[in-house]
Amino acid sequence: MAQHVTIHGHFYQPPREDPWTGLIDEQPGAAPFHDWNERVHAECYRPNAFVTIPGPDGDVVVNNFEKLSFNVGPTLMSWMETADPETYDRIIQGDRTSLARSGKGNAIAQSYHHTILPLSNVRDCRTQVRWGLADFRHRFGRDAQGLWLPETAANDEVLAILIDEGVTFTILAPGQAGAWREGDGGWIDVEEAPIDPRVGYRYEHPDGSGRALSLLFYEGDIARAIAFENAGSSAEGFLSLFAERSLDGCSLVHAATDGETYGHHHRFSDLGLAYALFVEAERAGLNVVNYAAFLDMCPPRHEARLKKGEGTSWSCAHGVGRWKEHCGCSTGGEPGWEQQWRAPLREALEIVRDAADEIFERLGRELIHDPWSARDEYIHVLLGATGIEDLVKEHSFGPVTSETLARATDLLELQRNSMAMFTSCGWFFNDIGGIETIQVLRYAARTLDLLEELGGPVPADRFTTILSGASSNDPELGTGADIFAAIAKP
Repeated sequence: MAQHVTIHGHFYQPPREDPWTGLIDEQPGAAPFHDWNERVHAECYRPNAFVTIPGPDGDVVVNNFEKLSFNVGPTLMSWMETADPETYDRIIQGDRTSLARSGKGNAIAQSYHHTILPLSNVRDCRTQVRWGLADFRHRFGRDAQGLWLPETAANDEVLAILIDEGVTFTILAPGQAGAWREGDGGWIDVEEAPIDPRVGYRYEHPDGSGRALSLLFYEGDIARAIAFENAGSSAEGFLSLFAERSLDGCSLVHAATDGETYGHHHRFSDLGLAYALFVEAERAGLNVVNYAAFLDMCPPRHEARLKKGEGTSWSCAHGVGRWKEHCGCSTGGEPGWEQQWRAPLREALEIVRDAADEIFERLGRELIHDPWSARDEYIHVLLGATGIEDLVKEHSFGPVTSETLARATDLLELQRNSMAMFTSCGWFFNDIGGIETIQVLRYAARTLDLLEELGGPVPADRFTTILSGASSNDPELGTGADIFAAIAKP
């Protein structure tokens, strides 16, 4: 029996568009390209869709998305749809090909703005999941079974929402498991015996209803070897990592990695990946499958619980500290740099969010029956599947005038920008002066502008006061308030 193998690629870039114009400013660090979207696209997304490998009758062009389990961030797909429709279509075709081959598609959804869901309030978490599922349905023409959690960040509340919204599986890091059991046996703490990543685990809804989803805990050391040790440079060596974990019976050896590993982080590894998936896997007796197909063949017989606490993730050893405090996790920077700025940044943005929620609730109920339901459905306007006037008419108390339409549009855009402020990349790196953090501050500036247009109250003074306590590691940049005044505002 062939060993089942899955390689998952999480393809994502932070949103880069100016919140006022929808255009991307030139980013000198991405030279010779105009911006980082263009650069990473040229080095990774397009190459993985069109890979030339040697075949028995000469070179052939293959599509890694036909064999790779994957998700692509909704905001990245939106950019790609216009920037390179050919690659965009090729990604969707990769899912369709896998669907025709196995009855299950390779693509899974992702929550919309790449926010750290355990740190979101319940309402925002639910909207982010709903927007991600709606975006997937619009692009891939089917309902998603799986959903990628940004940074695999999860807690019981987040997984409960996934179950509520019909998601049947998600992918987590092995360190996120707290306890497991086989069948109806006793619970075993992972400190006593670690989980086996080669089998799926059932996770039951905390409400005791018996509803559940499946958890796939990837092989952590294989993922690290691919991401940080350039294991993908050799197709044979790459697959040997998986073959070594062979287990008799119904099992899966799998790894989840950043999709940008293949071509952007490691040059030519898109080629190594293609050769591994399309040539060497069969020679090695490995059956490349996607997660949904595996779970169809091998439903979970084990059950798992998450580690207790605020949440866990794949890129922070301290749970979700990386997105709210100086926990010691960062990427880049100089020796001695700290991230004390993370806490005041989140506090300042939460003040803006709370103000946006208050005015959305108060003014929204003067126009429409259920503002929060309208917010959930606003994704269809953003996707171009319906018009804003049709959405407002559906939810309005009465006739829609030009004034009420403009007011409703501003309210919905207020919420879109308010949620975008919490895109995880704003906290991930080493300094508040980085382009990713500046981007979330620009969303904050747009949110404050909309609050002012809607008649407030606008917590601008309180926002900047708190930001003044977020000091950059670069003395020339000053504080978050200085950066906001100099760069983030239009």
